[in-house]
Amino acid sequence: MNNESRNKLLIVDDNPDIITTFKLALENKGYVIDSFTDPLKVISNFKNDTYDFVLLDIVMPDMDGFELYEELKKIDPAVRVCFMTAYDVNYESLNAIFESPDVEGAYFKKPVEINELIKYIDNELKKVKSQN
Repeated sequence: MNNESRNKLLIVDDNPDIITTFKLALENKGYVIDSFTDPLKVISNFKNDTYDFVLLDIVMPDMDGFELYEELKKIDPAVRVCFMTAYDVNYESLNAIFESPDVEGAYFKKPVEINELIKYIDNELKKVKSQN
């Protein structure tokens, strides 16, 4: 991750109200936020080494968050992702699909407690910085 984009997050959710809420809260904590309501537009605009962290809704039209995750990983294998959904998701199934430690714990059920989410993101970014 280059220094110019440090603390840059991407939010993808088909609900613009959720994007607005998260964007305002995260910008108040110093993060730079890009957002999309259309997962297909994300793919055409996503570039390697741009985002420190991505928040992905799971249930969206045209492409779900899991499919989008797979596409993003093809572009930037190091991108860190957190999934969100209002629906029940079997956590064991989530781990089985990805079999990857970067998905461990990276799931929030909506409504998301914004302070918990910020704490999670802060901790994840500290891990990344300590590895560099």
